[in-house]
Amino acid sequence: MNQRRRFLMAGGAIAAGFGLSQTALAIGLPSLDTLENDSKSSGGSGMNKIFWPSGEQLVISISMQFEAGAQDKNAEGPFPPMEKGYPDTITPTWYDYGMNEGIPRLLRLWRKHNIKVTSHMVGRAAELHPQLAKQVADEGHEISGHGQTWTPQYSMSPAEERASYVASIETLQRITGQRPLGFNAFWMRHSTQTLNILQDLGFIYHIDDLSRDEPSIIPVGNKPFAVVPYTLRNNDIGRFGGNTAMTAAAFLQELKDEFDMLYQEGSTQRRMMSISVHDRIGGAPGLVTALDKFIQYAKGHTNVGFMRKDAIAKWALAQKDTPTNPARTF
Repeated sequence: MNQRRRFLMAGGAIAAGFGLSQTALAIGLPSLDTLENDSKSSGGSGMNKIFWPSGEQLVISISMQFEAGAQDKNAEGPFPPMEKGYPDTITPTWYDYGMNEGIPRLLRLWRKHNIKVTSHMVGRAAELHPQLAKQVADEGHEISGHGQTWTPQYSMSPAEERASYVASIETLQRITGQRPLGFNAFWMRHSTQTLNILQDLGFIYHIDDLSRDEPSIIPVGNKPFAVVPYTLRNNDIGRFGGNTAMTAAAFLQELKDEFDMLYQEGSTQRRMMSISVHDRIGGAPGLVTALDKFIQYAKGHTNVGFMRKDAIAKWALAQKDTPTNPARTF
């Protein structure tokens, strides 16, 4: 193996015990005033710059959604909708597959390659599958907030939204031993108060942003809040959900194509590749095979790292060249 190859394995569980009023400053993150407040990208003539902790040319961050079981009785599945008044006895089995087969198979894949991922975990799903949820944390993966139930954040009052996050924090910390620091909203849709509530409760980043191929910062209450970008392109639910007809082989090729471009760009600017898999979709045999082949392909290049999103957020908050987005107005 080429000795120049370095893989960052952002490991170790986040220590438990953060209080709900914990702020980003309390864990040693810089204030907004210490960061550059312009929107200048980390790109440009950066041949000699260090963009990532171990000098990686490209960082890959994988999301593993832990959701199945938390869906309501009307949740959509891969089948045509039924007429009203008739119970759907089959769609629940599609969700069950995620916990019976999908998550265990994905965990074996991460173990095989010794990489750590971020698991966006619905509190109710963790309650229904506590041993599996704890196994995810025990194997060194990040536990990230994904709501207590499958309820759109945008439809909640501020009080309801805050209560749901408090419940999620308590649930995930009790079951997994990790206090979530990151957040992914239901279908990436926030209310106008989501970021303010998250900041106040001690979260340090969210992923519901598609605007860059690198982490950034957004001012929330005049304090820095990290954005670790998500993806719809490299996302199994967008490619295989509903009536789409993409094959695992085509998904593999798209991952390789995106990797090639970002890896090339990564020689002169900070580049990050995001991949998302859902328990009941990405955990299927064909897709796990495609992911296995992609990880092997990525590891065949020098200076490629795999990082959890909490590690990316902390790194981004500590760098002076992290681009800053304008504060959101509604």
